[in-house]
Parts: sequence; C-alpha cells; structure tokens
Amino acid sequence: MAAGVVILLLAALSVVAISSPARAATTPQEVTGFGSNPGNLRMFRYTPPGLADGRPVVVAMHGCTQNAATYASNTGWMRLADTYKFSVVFPQQQTENNMNSCFNWFEAGDTRRDSGEALSIKQMVDRTKRDYGSTSAYVSGLSAGGGMTSAMLAAYPDVFSGGGIIAGLPYGCADSVSSAFTCMSPGVSKSPKEWGDKVREAFSSYSGPRPKVSIWHGTTDSTVKPINATELMEQFTNANGTDQTPDTTDTVGGYPHRVYGGTVETYQITGMGHGHPVDPGAGPAQCGTAAAYILDVNICSAHHLVRFWGIDDSASPKPTSTGTSTPTPTPTSSTPPYSDTVIGTATDHYVAQRITVDGYNKLGAAHGYNTPFTLYQCEAGWTDRTDCSPI
Repeated sequence: MAAGVVILLLAALSVVAISSPARAATTPQEVTGFGSNPGNLRMFRYTPPGLADGRPVVVAMHGCTQNAATYASNTGWMRLADTYKFSVVFPQQQTENNMNSCFNWFEAGDTRRDSGEALSIKQMVDRTKRDYGSTSAYVSGLSAGGGMTSAMLAAYPDVFSGGGIIAGLPYGCADSVSSAFTCMSPGVSKSPKEWGDKVREAFSSYSGPRPKVSIWHGTTDSTVKPINATELMEQFTNANGTDQTPDTTDTVGGYPHRVYGGTVETYQITGMGHGHPVDPGAGPAQCGTAAAYILDVNICSAHHLVRFWGIDDSASPKPTSTGTSTPTPTPTSSTPPYSDTVIGTATDHYVAQRITVDGYNKLGAAHGYNTPFTLYQCEAGWTDRTDCSPI
C-alpha cells in the first residue's frame, strides 16, 4: 500500500523527460567534491566563457523524471547565462533517493536548514562562490523543484537574494506522502501569518532582508492546483513584511501580473497546464524549447525572473568601433552622454510618457513598480542606463 502511494505521488508530480529536439551546443558539466553532500545529489554547472569574477549564481531545479541536461537545454537558462553573464547550477536528483528523480520537497529531513538535500544544494552554491567569486545567489525550480525552491528560500534567506517558484508549493505544506497529495490537490488553505510563520521558523534567528520571490502558475494546472500560487503569495508576502493587496496589477505578455510591495510578484498563465513557460525564438525576451511540461505559451519565465531579480545589468550593448579607423579615446573630462535626468517610479515615468508599455514592464520588473529610480534622457529616448544603452 505504502509503495503504491509513493509511486502515485511521484507520477502525479512527474515531469516526463523526452529527447530535446535541438541539443544545446554546450551542456552543463558535472562538478564533484562540492561538500559533504548529505542529500546525495549530483551537481552540474554551466559557466559562460570568460565569466568575470563576482557575477551571480543561479540554481535551477528540474521536475520529476528530468535531469540537469534536459532541464538546462529546454528552459533556456544557459542562453540567458551567456547573455547576462552568470553561472547556473543544475542540481540533479538520483533514483536511489527517489525512484522518479523528484526532489524530496515533502520530506522534513531534506528541507530543513543544514540538512539533507537542502544542505547539498547550499553546498553547490558555496562551491560556485569559491570558484567564481560570486557574491549573490538566486534559486528557481519547476514542480517538485518549485517545492524545493520554497524550502531553500525559507531555510537560507541569508544565501539567496531571489527565487522563482514555477508550478510549486508553499514551504511546510507537507511532511509526508499523504499530506503531499493534499497540498497538490485540492490544496491547503492557511492564513498569511500561518504560512509566514513556517518560513520564519525555518531560520528563527534570522533578522535580515528576505529574498524577492516570483511565483508562476498555469490557471488550468490539474497536477498542482492553482490555489498553491495564492498560498505561496500569502506565505512570502507575509514573510517579507508586506500585505496581500497588489500595488500593481497589469499584464505582461498578455498574462495577469501582480506585484506586492516590490518584493513578491505573481504571474497567472491563462490556459496553461502543469509546466514551465517558455517562448522559443531568437528575440531578446525569448528563450527555451517546447517539450513535455516545458510549455510554449509565448512568455519566457526565466527571462522575467532575471529582470525581477535585477541581474540583467551586464546585458546592455556597449558602443564598439567599426571599420579600420582607430577609435578616439574618451576624454576623462567629457560630459555625460545624456542631457537630462528625472527620478520617479515606473508608473510615474509611464504616465509622463517617457517610456512605452514594454519599457514600463521591463523597468518595473527590474526596479520595482513603486520604487523611485532615475531615467536618463538620451538621443534615442529615455533609459535607466547611464551609458545611454537601451532599457
């Protein structure tokens, strides 16, 4: 009976792995010797060529039956790493820990601080910080990986500056196989304080800043019910010290988007089932390859996570010389490339017609919709870049 229940749970959370139709030119490389590894996980990592010291590290966790290489190639994280210059760690579950390679998001011993799989993942981050001098870290995941992302944000707010929970579940919702079923469907409803208390109890002595959290869920997800997105919003808004009334309600890529206190955001992907949103293509906001439970819904979740976390600062194109002439050095006393500056929120700038709707969405995700920031008036228009490169 117990074995059957476990198999049923794993099947319900399963993200079926299939062969990628277009294999990435570079794949994540396995890293060994990253720590005591009490969770018995494998570590894979992708690092863009010539990565400068100090760039962030992103952790991206697969769903059930997937592996690091499949998740890396289909979700677009490696392309984003090339563009925005950060390293990506892809933890990989082993079948001896879980027969369907699910991260054990519902096992207390694997989700507590300094214990089990959670500690193994933290050790992967520590190793990457040592190797590349990274000073900030972010974590995301799909389904069971989303449930583990909640655990990492709760247990290690001192390690992660931001998170992305995709079709995931609240931290502390389950502590057994049977309770995991209930969390997935029909879902568990608690007050924001009850959920927030679970996060605070995960590291009770912590009093520092909390990570920014982006929550993504399909409105027709029948595997992990959409109520979980609401409970996650309540959990992390309460933990982060803001209320459950959105400060901003708009649409991004045609989908409802809400921002709470500039520290938590939600995306409702209308009509999407259980999966990770991608938008295949070569555009700057596109990424990913459609596959089973990697769903082409014309929005790249990984791209928007990077912008919400604010780690896309290296992506702006820098002026380069062309032709055979020798470029003229820039005098140290030269005036700035912009002619005026103005401070305001994303809404202020939009109402004043300095930016378009697209610019509003990008700037809001990068700076927060209610946090004042500076725009610079350049020849090509207003931008948040002091070198006059585009928003």
